[in-house]
Parts: sequence; structure tokens; C-alpha cells
Amino acid sequence: MKKTTFLIVGKHAVLEALKNPSRKIERVFLTEDAKKKLNRENQSSNLFRKISVFFKSRRELDNLCGRDETSHQGLVAEVEQLEEITLKDFILKNKKKYLNLIALEGVTDPRNIGSIIRSAVAFSIDGIIVKERSFPSKSKLLYKSASGGTEHIKIFKVSNLNTALKYLKKNNFWISAFDVAASKDFTKNDWKGKNVLLFGSEGDGIKVKTLENSDFKFKININNNIESLNISNTVSVVCHHISQSIK
Repeated sequence: MKKTTFLIVGKHAVLEALKNPSRKIERVFLTEDAKKKLNRENQSSNLFRKISVFFKSRRELDNLCGRDETSHQGLVAEVEQLEEITLKDFILKNKKKYLNLIALEGVTDPRNIGSIIRSAVAFSIDGIIVKERSFPSKSKLLYKSASGGTEHIKIFKVSNLNTALKYLKKNNFWISAFDVAASKDFTKNDWKGKNVLLFGSEGDGIKVKTLENSDFKFKININNNIESLNISNTVSVVCHHISQSIK
């Protein structure tokens, strides 16, 4: 059965999809200027080999993208979802000494999720766990904000986050919740090993039941003039520190 397709937009999102042999691309819509620029910047790669290419004006691409105010930068691609691996299969097959996963609860804004994916890839996080029913998997805003990061990280969609956390605890993962009410500075922790970094939404935070499944509760020390960081900034700070501390 043929998979359903959707659109991704923006230079980096489309470029990384074109480079990814695992990503099935049906068609690419772009301006002539955008194609010339891509070919000039990637002379060693035959980016459009065996791909149907359609030249469009910027106005036509605007109409193709709809009303979600996503800047396409002259590039739009119609793609299929990547083949997914279950969280359980990933854990059973992965033999790395250190593993770091991000788990998101109640984070639904595509821009924030895309930025989190971008940071996770930048700082070598091994995967992201999301709730399947609330993850905007076909959002153009998500792919644009991720800046191509979706091609380089595993995203595990689970039906029940607490069930996933309990499974990971049984497989020697430490669950660390980041909560504004916590008292322990996350930089004082030893992050070597297997970790799940649990983050909640900016409005509601992490649910009480989910916090009960965590082993630790951490905070980020910031200037008292600011109450908190944006969720994507929080994740970026945490991932950067952990990537440096386990080298």
C-alpha cells in the first residue's frame, strides 16, 4: 500500500531530506534560482537524481504552502514518513555505553518541537520520545524549525508516556525530570550512563503522575530577573551540558 505523503519546506529541511537515502521523496517544487543555488553549494552531490522536479514561482509556492506562514525559501518537497523503529526494538539493539533520550509531555507547538529536535541532533542525543496522538508529525513548521534535524534522529511515538518510562527504568535508565519547582542543580549530576531527560510544557509542566516515575528532579539555575526559559532553550542548555560532561 502506498504511504500518504506530506509537504516539507525550507532550504535546510529539504536539503537534508534530499541527502537522506532513507527518505522517500515523491516530488520537489522549487524556483529556478533555488535549484541553481543548491547545485552550486552541493557540487559533489547529485541531489535531484531520480526525483521529479517541478519549477514554480514564489507565488505558486506560497499557495502550495497554505496559510501557516512558513517561509519556504524557494523549496518545497513532497515526502513520505521515514520508516520507524519502536522504542523497545531500539533499546534491545543498541549497545552504546552511554545513551541519552529526551521525553516530551504536553509539548505540542511545532516550532518548539522542531527547535528541540535541532538541539537534540546538535548535541548528539540518541532519540526523542513523544506522545503519538499529540505529535504534529506532518507539520511544515516543525520540519522548518528542525532545520533538517528530523533526518538525523530517531523519534519514538508512544501511546502512553508513563508506560514507556517504566519500561526504560527496567532497562537501567535514570529518569530525570526538569521542573521549575525542583531544588537540585542539574549540572551537579553525573550524567554518564543511560538517561531519559523529561520535559513538560511551558504552561502545565510535567504531570504529577509522570513526576512520580522520575528518579530525579532538576532545575536550571538562571538569573532571578527571569522566571523561566522557553522549553526549547531549556532543552538546548541541558543537552549541551550533558554532551560536554560525558566526553
